Amino acid sequence: MAEWVEVCDDDEIDVEDVIRFDEGDRSFAVYRDDKGNYYATEGFCTHGKFHLSDGLVMGKQIECPKHNGRFDITNGAAVRVPACVDLQTYPVKVEAGTVFIQI
Repeated sequence: MAEWVEVCDDDEIDVEDVIRFDEGDRSFAVYRDDKGNYYATEGFCTHGKFHLSDGLVMGKQIECPKHNGRFDITNGAAVRVPACVDLQTYPVKVEAGTVFIQI
């Protein structure tokens, strides 16, 4: 059953930035877009298995630092090769200044 897990304070993720969040044996990337909205995806690029927390957020896209593939952080869609397999996404909520993801 899915549960909400605390990630960080909302001010720990800058606008157009990403952080790594590990829970058990799973790893996630949690983003804040250019409008201040929060999103979460699986943490590793589906192409090169490099962690996306080292990537660059541009608006609503994350660029993988390894081969420059890009994904839409709102829905996980692979939008630039060599990435061609979509990322899994996770619901995000912010309550009382704390960011949570549902996993």
